[in-house]
Amino acid sequence: MVKLFSKPDEQGYFGDFGGAYIPEMLHQNVEELRSQYLSIYHDPVFQQEYLYLLKDYVGRPTPLFLAERLSERFKSTIYLKREDLCHTGAHKINNTIGQIILAERLGKKRIIAETGAGQHGVATATVCALKGLECIVYMGEKDIVRQAPNVARMKMLGATVIPATSGSKTLKDATNEAIRDWINHPHDTHYIIGSVVGPHPYPDMVARFQSIISQETRSQLKEKTGSELPTRVIACVGGGSNAAGAFYHFLDEPTVEIIAVEAAGHGVNSGMSAATTQLGVPGILHGSKSIVMQTEDGQVVEPHSISAGLDYPGIGPMHANLYTTGRARFMSATDEQAMEWAFEISRLEGIIPALETAHAFAVLEELDLSINDTSVICLSGRGDKDLATYMTAMENQ
Repeated sequence: MVKLFSKPDEQGYFGDFGGAYIPEMLHQNVEELRSQYLSIYHDPVFQQEYLYLLKDYVGRPTPLFLAERLSERFKSTIYLKREDLCHTGAHKINNTIGQIILAERLGKKRIIAETGAGQHGVATATVCALKGLECIVYMGEKDIVRQAPNVARMKMLGATVIPATSGSKTLKDATNEAIRDWINHPHDTHYIIGSVVGPHPYPDMVARFQSIISQETRSQLKEKTGSELPTRVIACVGGGSNAAGAFYHFLDEPTVEIIAVEAAGHGVNSGMSAATTQLGVPGILHGSKSIVMQTEDGQVVEPHSISAGLDYPGIGPMHANLYTTGRARFMSATDEQAMEWAFEISRLEGIIPALETAHAFAVLEELDLSINDTSVICLSGRGDKDLATYMTAMENQ
């Protein structure tokens, strides 16, 4: 049997990474989810509602846009998968739509979520409003300040936003608080994890919901170029949900180069970075075995990135397997490079990207692009939420 990079084994492992490392009090919840998610996912009635909402509510399919001026600059063909044009402004809603329908099937009336950049929090608050369900979002105190517009959006949608005040007061700590909440409310609550992290089945389930990105990309490339397969696919990676979605239907196509771009922060070896694959080692974080930035005695090292969505000390187990097997090439971009490319793409293509996405563009100069190449970059989110950071940068120029 051929091992697939896109799907885990029965225990939820992608190669050496994955599984479910959970406290006893969460076992019933996670087991309920694990035993039912695939049958619910493949149910034609579920798929009908999911695809209907993706089309008429989210606005899919999102365009595959030929970035002509960017292509001209690099003398190559570069397409942008426009996830920034999804309702709520990012790819996150692909997953929250799927999980909210699943939560309804499981009879859950209370929804909790963690968020870093705020896009997953907004997407969760949005679908909870759509379905009339209670919504609690945990967000690091530091991220609440730097992502104020998204906090306002969540509150306007009726969500309760609870600050995480421990540790680095960012995404890792928000995730810790959400897990504590779930332990205390095991029966009526569904935890909508926003990335391909957490205990099995979350990494697989989130990847499946995000795989609509690469599914559309294949058919759009066929229409535009005559081939479903590009030379390479590029995406930024924190936990890694937009990347999992952009890579998914190409992972088992060996001719397609997969490039994941992590946040180097002030520099990979600066002590203020979130380049997990470069700095981490195998370990357990938030319910799964993966690659984690940690000290010799297993204490998590605080990450840093200018982008709240990449400010995470781990990586999804699917991505850990892609890295260790060499199936994907992992690169990194600094805060400074990401900021530079945010302005560059804005001025080249008239698209203001999220700071997370800007990292993916930053590696183009390091790649050996040729005139016969076709590259696809997942433009995972729009930059509205980062305008305060951009405005500060412009004032300091």
